[in-house]
Amino acid sequence: MSKTWCERINPVVRDMPPSGIRRFFDMVAETKGVISLGVGEPDFVTPWHIREACIYSLEKGYTMYTSNSGLLELRYAIARDLADTYGVFYDPRSEILVTVGVSQALDLALRALVCPGDEVLIPEPSYVSYAPTVILAGGKVVPLPTGMEQGFCLSAHQVEAAITPRTKLLLLCYPNNPTGAVLDRKTLLEIAEVAAAHDLIVISDEIYDRLTYVGQHTCVASLPGMKERTVLLNGFSKSYAMTGWRVGYACGHGDFIAAMTKIHQYTMLCAPITAQMAALEALKNGRSGMERMVREYNRRRNVVLHAFRDMGLPCFEPKGAFYAFPEIRVTGLTSEEFAETLLQEEKVAVVPGNAFGPSGEGFVRCSYAASLEDLGEALRRMARLVRRRGVRPRVISTPPRPFPAREAGVSAAGGASS
Repeated sequence: MSKTWCERINPVVRDMPPSGIRRFFDMVAETKGVISLGVGEPDFVTPWHIREACIYSLEKGYTMYTSNSGLLELRYAIARDLADTYGVFYDPRSEILVTVGVSQALDLALRALVCPGDEVLIPEPSYVSYAPTVILAGGKVVPLPTGMEQGFCLSAHQVEAAITPRTKLLLLCYPNNPTGAVLDRKTLLEIAEVAAAHDLIVISDEIYDRLTYVGQHTCVASLPGMKERTVLLNGFSKSYAMTGWRVGYACGHGDFIAAMTKIHQYTMLCAPITAQMAALEALKNGRSGMERMVREYNRRRNVVLHAFRDMGLPCFEPKGAFYAFPEIRVTGLTSEEFAETLLQEEKVAVVPGNAFGPSGEGFVRCSYAASLEDLGEALRRMARLVRRRGVRPRVISTPPRPFPAREAGVSAAGGASS
């Protein structure tokens, strides 16, 4: 008797649940007039000089493959940027790999390093792709739950307590998606000591590093003794508003990068040359535009944080990235119930916190990478729902905070003005 098509599918893939974010946004797509605070994507258009560099490269005939490792000039620019910013030095020829977004860099790192049954420690709530990518690489996910009472920050004690003889990797993402938490240098040094003592490899996803508003970002690879045991992941999507360009990179020990490149050359071959040319321009001349966007995100962050607290929802202060993670338990609804009710009754889309693991239950993720007009209207609608659920707003002595239409230097479309 022949097998069904479902039976022919790899059981690891067959049994894997679909992304909680994707499932929810299938519902959003069927609802008209929705204001979305769900997608983790800048509302800014890629700055013109970066787009122009791409156009110019096409006019000059740059339509061919690059080296598997990526354009050498781009790798040199990445190395200079990391050295100037964090004082960590990588050899562009052997320790840097340009990838198709940070997602591919993560996949390559896990497939190159994880053996069947190896345990990977992941702080939770965590980005939705982390656990499935570990499973697809043959590893076992060991979640490290964090909560609002600890600022959603991982501790060295948690890491130490979770280590077993099968533990091989610690996967970090700070500034964090979905919480906006940032680990300070002292905590990272303590975690680094544990990693060294137990010979762990650290994969550090630092895609939101430049979007740090409180304190300073600490690059894990810059800590004493950590460069040799860290695979540093980063890219251009968030800081330079280049999500659709799909350019990321991985930096690490030459043996790690060589193993990742071996997989890359048989699967993806190379990142698109036009996107790499645009990324090169971003590193050369994109700092001022990036800083304007970061200032605007910070202004929105403050508006959103105070609005949640004023409407009666406890909210941890996000110190980085562009997400707020308010607690919605006071409404009596679960994360999914709140998100679905908000979508159906007020036409505002947020992401249920449990999409990021069990530790996210009781919260929702709200992206403030949206215009102040949309944020203001979405927050007003959310406040209506919260009031209907019997939550008393916080008594404030000052008038409600206004939501200005836009700031000078930001265009109507949300992109940075030239």
